Amino acid sequence: MKAVRTARGFTLIELLAALLILSLLGLMSYRGLNSVLDTREHVKHESEKWRRVTAFLDRFERDAALAAPRPTRSASGAAPAWRGRPAGTSGPQVEFSRFASGGNADIARRLAYRLNEQGQIELWLWPGLDVATDDAAARYPVLTGVTRFEVQYLDANLAWADNWPVAGNSALLPRAVRLHLVLADGEDIVRVFALSS
Repeated sequence: MKAVRTARGFTLIELLAALLILSLLGLMSYRGLNSVLDTREHVKHESEKWRRVTAFLDRFERDAALAAPRPTRSASGAAPAWRGRPAGTSGPQVEFSRFASGGNADIARRLAYRLNEQGQIELWLWPGLDVATDDAAARYPVLTGVTRFEVQYLDANLAWADNWPVAGNSALLPRAVRLHLVLADGEDIVRVFALSS
């Protein structure tokens, strides 16, 4: 007589245990992937923010390095070569004359920086050094997400001032400029730029 062989398979408990283990592995993989994607998005956002801050600081440094000790003339009178006002005043906070860059892409012109009500630092560009009062400056946002923008000026006595020109100082340009930025995320940035005399 032949022995009957019975097919051996998984029991219901073994199948349920395997499904439970697979579902736990799937859940852990999903959470891990979600965490990686969130981290990647945060790093991308932070990298873009710091790239914009660096581009603004590089731009300001290049403009300040080309600062010209030349007052400007307009229909309303003369303006100093460098004019600085404290934060919260109307008009640009820092305004100065700048020589042309070496690549012939820029011309000698008057420019200014200002923090507007939308939290943007604007670059103001006039078409030249000596302009009529009706010639408005072109305005370009160069940095967004700024809550505070302060500029101070180092005079010949090595004292920092909130305004330029400083009373009793005959220098047309400050020796150095200190920028203080506070970003919307709370980062506090202070940079000092030496000006060529």
